[in-house]
Amino acid sequence: MTKNRLFYDRALRIKSVLAPPQGVAGGGIIHSLFGRFQKSRRARWGIGIAATLILVLFGVSFLLDEYLRSSIEKKINQELKGYSVRLPGLRLHLIGLSMTLRGLTIIQQAHPDPPVVHFPVLKASIHWREILSGRLVAEFMLDRPTVNINLLQLRSEVASTVPLKQRGWQQAVQAIYPLKINSVLIKNATVTYIDQDPKTALVLSNLNLQATNIRNIRHQDQVYPSSFHLETAVFDSGRAVLDGHANFLAEPHPGIKGQIKLDNIAIDHFRSHISNPAISLKGGLLRASGDAEYAPKVKVAHLKNLTIQGMNLEYSHSKRTVVAEKNTVTLVKKTARKLGNNPGILILADELILKDCLLGLVNKAAIKPYRVFFTDTNLHLSNVSNQAARGPAQARLQAKFMGSGNTKASADFKPEKGGAAFDLYLKIEETRLTTLNDLLRTYGDFDVSAGIFSVVTELHVKNSTLTGYIKPFFKGVQVYDKVQDKHEGTFHKLYERVLDGAALLLESRQRQEVATKILISGRLDKPETSRWQIAGELLKNAFFKAMLPTFDRNGKRGKKP
Repeated sequence: MTKNRLFYDRALRIKSVLAPPQGVAGGGIIHSLFGRFQKSRRARWGIGIAATLILVLFGVSFLLDEYLRSSIEKKINQELKGYSVRLPGLRLHLIGLSMTLRGLTIIQQAHPDPPVVHFPVLKASIHWREILSGRLVAEFMLDRPTVNINLLQLRSEVASTVPLKQRGWQQAVQAIYPLKINSVLIKNATVTYIDQDPKTALVLSNLNLQATNIRNIRHQDQVYPSSFHLETAVFDSGRAVLDGHANFLAEPHPGIKGQIKLDNIAIDHFRSHISNPAISLKGGLLRASGDAEYAPKVKVAHLKNLTIQGMNLEYSHSKRTVVAEKNTVTLVKKTARKLGNNPGILILADELILKDCLLGLVNKAAIKPYRVFFTDTNLHLSNVSNQAARGPAQARLQAKFMGSGNTKASADFKPEKGGAAFDLYLKIEETRLTTLNDLLRTYGDFDVSAGIFSVVTELHVKNSTLTGYIKPFFKGVQVYDKVQDKHEGTFHKLYERVLDGAALLLESRQRQEVATKILISGRLDKPETSRWQIAGELLKNAFFKAMLPTFDRNGKRGKKP
C-alpha cells in the first residue's frame, strides 16, 4: 500500500504540471509549446514577407534609378534657357518615398568653366511633418553645395535678353521631384565670386540656410508666413547672419523682410574688385546691422549702424577720369531725383561711422600734381534719409589735416524739394605749411621752408544759393631757404625773397599772423552742372586765393582783403 500510495502521488504531480490551469483551454505544456511554435511560424512568415517586399522594392528602385536619372536630367535641360545640367547619379528610395541626387552640376552655356553650381548631395523627400496637416509637399536637403560666379558669367547674365524669371528655374526644380517644395535646408555651402584673379576671390564659407513653410500652407492669413535663417563666414574672419520672414509666392516677385548683422568684414578683400582704377582702398574692418523689406508694394532699407575702422581710401583725379566723373555726377543726380521723397521707397541710415581712417585726394590733372589728405579721421553721420520728413542729416568730423592740423567740422543736410540745403562749419588748426608745398608749387609757383597754417570756414546753401567765407591764418612763414632753393633759378629765388619779405612785413603788422578773409557766394541752379560740383569749384577757388595772400600767381602785389 505504501508503494501504491507513492506512485499515486507522483502521478498527480505530473498531471498538475501537464494539465492547463483551471479555466484555460489547451493541453498543458505540450499544447502551450505547440501554440508558441505556431505563433513563431506566423511571425517568421510575416518577417519573411516583409523582407521579401523590401528586397522587391529595393530591386525595383535600383532598376528605376538609371531611368529616372536620365529622365530628370533631360527634363531639366529642356526647361532651362542659357544653362544646362549634368546628373551623374540618382538613388530612389521607394520605402521612404525620397530621392537622392548626387553630383548635380549646373553650367552656363556661354561660359561653362567653372560650373555655376555643384550639388554633391541633394535629397528630396515628402515633408512628413505636414502630412498631419493634410498637405502633401516636399522638403529639400542640400549638403555642401558650391556656387561659383566669375565676372564673365555675370556680364553674360546681365547682357542676356532673356529675363531671369523666364530662364526656367522654377520648372527645372519642379522636374526633380513631383511635389512642391515647402522646406529647404542647406548645410555647409560655399559661395565664391572671382573677378579677375582667383587669389583675390570673395568667399562665403560654411553657409547654412533653413527656410520653412515656403508654400504658405500653415498661415495663409499672414503677409510673410515663411521663416528663414542664414549664417555664413565672410572672408574667413568675418561673419554674417540674416533672419527674417518671406512670402515666396508673392507676385510679381517674392517678398522678404529680415534683419542682417555683419561683423569683422575685411574691406581689403574688395580692393581688387573695384572697377574704378582711380579709387585706392587698403585695410579696414566693417561691421553693420539693419533691416530691410522688399516686396511688390513696399521697399525699405534701414541701416541701423555701419562702422568702418582703419580704412585708407584715396581718389586720384586726372584728365582720364574727367569723363567718368561727369557720368557719375549725372547718375547721382538722376538717382537722387528718383529716390528723393519717393513715397514708395524709404532709405534710412541711423549711423554711419568712420574710425581711425585716412581719406585722401590726389590731383594728377594739375600742372604739378599734389595730394591732400586727412589722417586719424573719425566721422559720424546720422539720420541720413531720402525723405525730407525724417529731418536733417548731421555730420561730425574730427581728423588731422595733412597729418598735423587738428580738424573739427560739423554739417547739417536738409533734403528739400528744390534740392539739398546744408550748413557747414570747419576749423583746421596748426597745420605744418611745409606739408602743403606741392599745392603751393602748383597754384603759387613757390614753396616754404617753415610756417603754420590754420583756416576757418562757414558755408550755407539754401534756395540754390551758396554763401559763406573762408579765413586762413599763416604764422611763422619762411618762403625762401638758401639750402632748399639752391637749385632754383635767379628770378625764382628773387620771387621767393619778395614773398618772404611781404609775409614778414604782414606778420609784424598783424601780431605775427597773416590773416585774410575771402567771401564766397554763387548760384547753384545751373541745370547742366551738379550743385556739389559748383560748390566745390567756388570753395576751391576761394581756398587757393586765400592760400596766396596779397600776391597773385605772377608775383604781383595784390589788394589786401
